[in-house]
Parts: sequence; C-alpha cells; structure tokens
Amino acid sequence: MESLPSQLVRTRRFTLGEPTGLAITGDGRTVLYLRSQAGDDPSACLWALDVDSGEERVLADPVALSGRSATLSQYAVDGSGEVVAFALDGRLWMVRLNGRAPQRIRTDGPVVDPRPDPTGRRIAYVASGALRVVEGDGKGDRAVVVPDGPDVTFGTADLTGETSVDGPRGYWWSPDGDRLMVARVDSSAVQLWHIPDSSDPTRPPRTIRYAAAGTTNPAVTLWILGLDGAMTEIPWDHEAFEYLVGAGWDAHGPYAVVQSRDQRTVQVLGINPVSGETTLLAEQHDPSWVQLIAGLPARSAAGALVAHVDQDGTRHLTVDGEVVTPAGLQVRSVLDAGSDDILFTASEEPTETHLWTWRAGVGVRRVSTEPGVHSAVQRGDTLVHVVRAGDRLGAQVTVERHGMATVFVRSFVEAPALEMRGEPVRLGPRELRGRLYLPSGHSSADGPLPVLLDPYGGAGRQQVTAELDWRALVSQWFAEQGFAVLAVDGAGTPGRGPDWEREVDGDLFGPVLEDQVAALHEAARLHPELDLSRVGIRGWSFGGALAALAVLRRPDVFHAAVAGAGVSDQRLYNTHWRERFLGHPDEFPERYDAASLVQAAPGLTRPLLLIHGLADENVHVANSVRFSEALLAAGREHELLLLPGVGHQAMGVPVTESLLQNQLRFLQQHLQ
Repeated sequence: MESLPSQLVRTRRFTLGEPTGLAITGDGRTVLYLRSQAGDDPSACLWALDVDSGEERVLADPVALSGRSATLSQYAVDGSGEVVAFALDGRLWMVRLNGRAPQRIRTDGPVVDPRPDPTGRRIAYVASGALRVVEGDGKGDRAVVVPDGPDVTFGTADLTGETSVDGPRGYWWSPDGDRLMVARVDSSAVQLWHIPDSSDPTRPPRTIRYAAAGTTNPAVTLWILGLDGAMTEIPWDHEAFEYLVGAGWDAHGPYAVVQSRDQRTVQVLGINPVSGETTLLAEQHDPSWVQLIAGLPARSAAGALVAHVDQDGTRHLTVDGEVVTPAGLQVRSVLDAGSDDILFTASEEPTETHLWTWRAGVGVRRVSTEPGVHSAVQRGDTLVHVVRAGDRLGAQVTVERHGMATVFVRSFVEAPALEMRGEPVRLGPRELRGRLYLPSGHSSADGPLPVLLDPYGGAGRQQVTAELDWRALVSQWFAEQGFAVLAVDGAGTPGRGPDWEREVDGDLFGPVLEDQVAALHEAARLHPELDLSRVGIRGWSFGGALAALAVLRRPDVFHAAVAGAGVSDQRLYNTHWRERFLGHPDEFPERYDAASLVQAAPGLTRPLLLIHGLADENVHVANSVRFSEALLAAGREHELLLLPGVGHQAMGVPVTESLLQNQLRFLQQHLQ
C-alpha cells in the first residue's frame, strides 16, 4: 500500500482534482472553475458548468494549448462572466462562453494577471512592470503606463491581499471600462536580499527586495489612468499611512484602504474618479493593531459602508457604522455585500466557520448546517457553496439556485492512504481546542506512548478545525509510528475573537508556549497513557520557531524538537507581519531580543534538528544558519538539514518523503 508521504508528493498535498477559483456568470446559469482531471493530474483546466443541465465542459486545457504539461493557476472574467482571460507560460489567452476555442492574443512581453474590463471590450495585464491594455480582438496592444525606474512596477500591490477575498491585486477597472486605478510600487529604497543557487557555484545568487522589520518599505502610490496615458495621482498622507492594504472600484466610485506603519489606524478613502481627490469615509483605531478582514470594507448596492468593529471580545459586522451581528459571533470574512443579503462567514465555535446572511429589517441568519469550514461565491440568486468537513479530504462544492435542484461539482481528490483516529479535545480552563491522534488499534493497556506536540500555534492560522486536511494526516502518520500526537491552538490564533488574538501583542511566543504546556499536561491527565518523560515537539515556519523555543525555555517539559523554516531573529522577517505583533524594533528592541533564538542558543540542553530550504524567499535560510552558528559557538550539539532548491513549503514536493523520514528517525532516536 502506498505511504502517506508518497501520496502527499503525488497529489501535491491532496490539492489536485479539487475545484477552485469559482466564479458565476451574470445570469447565474454558468459556474466557472479550475480543476485537474484526476487526483494526481497536475494540469488544471478551466471548466464551465451549466447549472440548468448539470453538465460541465472544458473551456481551456493548458496541455492542449501549450503542447506540454502545464496548469492554469488563475483567470479573470468581465462583468458578465462571458469573457475569460488567463495567462499560460507568459502568453495571453482569451476564451468566450459561446463555445469557440480559446484565442491566443499576441502581446508584448510575458503576461501577468490579465483582467478583462467589466464590459468585455479590452484586457489589461502587467508585463515587465508596465500596465498594458489590448483590445478584445487582439489589436491595439499598448502600454498605458511604463516603469520610470529599474525598481518601479505598476499593477502589483501585495498587501491588498489582506482585504481581498481573491488575493492581492494592483489595478482595478472602472465599471465602464474606460479608465483604471493602478498602484505604483517603488522598491528602490528597499534592501536587497540574495537567494543562492546551492548546486551551481558559478551561478550568481538571485536578488529580491525584502522589507525586513525596522527597514524601509516600498513606496506605494495610487493613480487614475486614462487609456490615452493620462495620469492623475490620488493623494493621501503617505508619511502617516505607509501601507495600501485594499482598494477597489465599484458603482459608487474608486476607494482605497490605507494603514499606518504601526497598524493602529486604518482609513477608508473615497476617491473622486476625475480629480483623484479623497474623502475620508471611515477611520478605525486600536491600541494593539487594527485587524484586516477579507472582503472588508465594501459598499452595498445602496452605497452603505460595510465594515467591522472589535467590541467587548467580539468581532462584529457593521453597516454604516451600526453593529448588526450579535455578541459571540466572530466575523471571519465578507463574501458578497452587493445584494440585499450580505453574505459573510463567522464562527460561534472556533473550529467551525459557517455561512451567514444579514438583511435590513430581517437581521442575521445562519445558512450552513453541516459541521465544517464553509465558504461560498454568490451572484444574484445563485450560490456556490463550498464546505470542508472532517470526514473527507477536499471541498464539497454544490450549486444552489432558487427553484432548482442542487448541482454537485465533481471533485477528484484522492482518499488518503491512512485512516484518521483524531479525537477532538478541549483542554484546561481556557478550553483550548485540540486534537489527539493515537496509533490505530492502540488501547490504554498497551502501555505508555511518547508524546509529540504538532502545533502551528501562530497568529493568522488555525491547526485544529472541523475539516480534514493534509496537516491532520501528517499528524496521524506520526501517530502510526508509535507516538501520541497532540495538536493545539492557543493564544493568538483566529476564531476566538479579538481579545484572544491580541494576547500575543508584544510577545509572540510566551503566551503560545504557555498554552502548549498547559494543554500537554491536561491531555496527560485525561489520558494516562501519555508519557510525560518522553515529549517532543515539531513545527514549521512559526511552528518551527515555537518548537526551538520550547526546548530552549522549557527543557523540563520538552525533550527533543524538530524546527523547520523558523525565524530565529525576528528582525529578519517582513515589516508588516512582524511589526504588527512586536512593534518597530527601534522602539521595542527588548521584544525582539526576548524572541531571539540566536540570543537564547547557549541555553540549549535538548536534542534539536533544524531544517530549512535553501531557496526559501519567505523565511530566509540565514535564520537557521545564524542559529546554528550561535549553537556551534556555544558548543551546543544539534543537527542541521538544508534542502537544496526547496522554498518555504516543503510538503508535497519531491523531498517530502525523505524529509518526514528524517524527522521520524530523529524523534525515534531521542524519544523511543
């Protein structure tokens, strides 16, 4: 039988064969999505599902178009959903829903992020830092604006992904398709980082611009562009508000969301589409940080501003400043604010995320019922409902339309090579949500088990939810090797409200580690077969830094650790994410020192395995190398495993099998 590590590689963490990138045409009768044709097929096609008949057809097959193995990773549609644009191998393609084959459109330069205008007449795209436009018939390809410096780009803005439900964007069409709002990003003052090619000493390292904590950020401005190249700058106080974290252009005009460097103030600005002048629509303050929510702010069809407020431990939805959701219901995202029913996701129980609606005069209503993590795409009276549950891998996608039978969108995600035996647990007075994984067939009479904590633990992501995903399967795989595996979400993780999230304000690791220790002891009290004299911890990214700190700070509890791709010096991580929790390092140097693995290195007394990908652009390998250097200088034994050609994600890539086996060997050596 195939092993789980092998299956993770072949299925790319069980992502192949799953419908993604869902969109609905204006008439609600067709649903578009990306999906490969098998659970191990890496080539995602663009599909169209006829809601009336339930029949689906391939609109674009990347293998047929390119003549080799290729995949579509994203696409964009016009206002009606009848015109679709996508890039494949840097080339621009367009397909219409009228049944004609995809059309290659000749362009100047490699194409990034092509988007039809709402009327379907033109397609804009980014190429070599310029924003270009081509007519729908393939004629008239021209640059609307070109970079005015070697480190200047137009049409990209990474931080807008903080408030967008479909990822970062850097330009937005006007509803009539005659103008654009575009972001200009000047990275010339941002420091250069180098990513070496570890396998070829003759090849120079790649260079990237990386704004690390305490250093200079890119300078971002917004402009209104005419198709003739006319440019009007949109002014705001850039010194007070460095970050552009959201933008859009709806029926009420363009708008922008800007945030101060300390992230304690956010402004929503309405923009005059002719003069570019701004009007303050709303302002939000928080003594820690203003949390940014996907899909917010937004404007309803009537022009009401839909936003959120954190109040008395609850994240509420607001409409024109009025709280419209009850205490205890934690708003997660807004999926559609343009119809009478505002569709949003929220949690009463932190491990579950459900669909909710709010309508004026009616109030709040929960739409979804099945335990799980729910999301959706809505247009008119058509709802595409996505649910991830605990009894199956991948999303179940259904199309619901008023007066019609539910239509299922097929998924080809493979069944896992092992069965789950994870028990949900609530631990201690804080009712920490966790999951305990035991070996198949194990009973308390079989004797004590070494314990492996398997957390992520950081702000921004939960490890323990009501869905089955690859992370849970990896935990079960380690359990099958003879461990009791415990995954726990503690301080700072989403879903339990703003006060819970802000428990890590100023101290990223202390409260998190305390919760992991408390959860471990409570789990052992409830399950005496857990052997507290043999406790290990493993983690990746934030979890990797947490694992290393666990053996540094609490060697009385943790006896071995595997730390993958962790930040060892918090000054080596990006400004927006790290300064949110620790502040500016010039203002709070003691916070950065307290969270430094490098400074704590001489205190290591337990076995530690460090792992890092040499091509990691998110957490630079210098983090693990500096930590290892400090350990060597202090005479502290440890192991260092560097992964050539591997980036920040090391699961689902060719090294996955050997990587998991190396971790298992290390943990068995020191705990079993």
